[in-house]
Amino acid sequence: MIQFLAKHLIKDYQQVKRPEVRQKYGLLCGTVGVCLNVLLFAGKALAGILSGSVAITADAFNNLSDAGSSVVSMLGFKLAGQKPDSDHPFGHGRMEYISGLVVAMLIVLMGVELLKSSVEKIRNPEEITLSALTVAILVVSIAVKLYMSAYNRSVGKKIDSAAMAATATDSLSDVCATTVVLAATLAGHFTGLAIDGWCGLLVAVFILYAGGRAAWDTISPLLGQPPEPEFVAEVERRVLAHPEIVGIHDLIVHDYGPGRLMITLHAEVPADGDLLALHDAVDTVENELAENMHCMATIHMDPVVCDEATQEVRQQVAELVRQIDERITIHDFRMVRGTTHTNLIFDAQVPFGLKRTDKEIERQIKALVRGMKGNYYAVVRVEKSFV
Repeated sequence: MIQFLAKHLIKDYQQVKRPEVRQKYGLLCGTVGVCLNVLLFAGKALAGILSGSVAITADAFNNLSDAGSSVVSMLGFKLAGQKPDSDHPFGHGRMEYISGLVVAMLIVLMGVELLKSSVEKIRNPEEITLSALTVAILVVSIAVKLYMSAYNRSVGKKIDSAAMAATATDSLSDVCATTVVLAATLAGHFTGLAIDGWCGLLVAVFILYAGGRAAWDTISPLLGQPPEPEFVAEVERRVLAHPEIVGIHDLIVHDYGPGRLMITLHAEVPADGDLLALHDAVDTVENELAENMHCMATIHMDPVVCDEATQEVRQQVAELVRQIDERITIHDFRMVRGTTHTNLIFDAQVPFGLKRTDKEIERQIKALVRGMKGNYYAVVRVEKSFV
């Protein structure tokens, strides 16, 4: 249904990287989500009243909160689609993340309220009345939520939306919750066990978990999570495809919302190359990244000596630092020869999570270099990787 509606309602619906198309997909999925969740709420509320089940009623209000969440998500997509202005020169794309966080908080609040209702039902259990209509409503609800999870996940991947991915996860949690409610209702009817309140409690836990997970999925990009490894690999592939560039490092990705990425990196170029030709190559790379990966790139040129002697010493140092940790790399390597010794000047990039401090790693690298043949001294700067 979503693809049918997109094809007929969204112009250039296949150009999903364009901000205006992303926004329309978000609004379309949000509108469908509101309609389906309101219908599910009405059906489950009726089933809850007829059966007297707090678990079914809890599940109904969960769907109502999902409808409210869809409204907030639509508002987020609408605000995120605004063009950059003097107050927000990087655009408003992070509004999508903020709206997702609001949705997550609404889900958590609903979970807390349902938790309270379920505890009360455990203390004061009531008889559950089962009917064919109640069972039918719950079965249809499970099918609808499976469909909603599928289309939200599919469209979320297509337009790279963390908010829609969170919605898909929430819908899948709803499937689990409603399945538990249905099983409990059937078990209570045929066995007489008063487990309705306990199942309502389990539904509340599902909701709280979904809310917490959705919150993390939106807080993480707001705090500044690392880019996807596939994105980093694609940037490296495109940059190094130009023979004028012999290496890259210090890649930083700034995320201002889906489809609004800015990247900076250092490109190593031969020190004896033609400056204008190298600059032209870097400009070409920046334009290619903007056109093909939809990100604004700023590239700094680092001249490096590429003679055989320098490369041989650099390789020795690279192997030495990997003795400390296999993930440590070096860049900006150059040799400054003096009358008594030779300085090896370079940066060492270390991953997060090492037990040693940067100063300890620096001292260890200097000691390893001093042990090399040739009277070398290391002038090293230790830094962290942002990818």
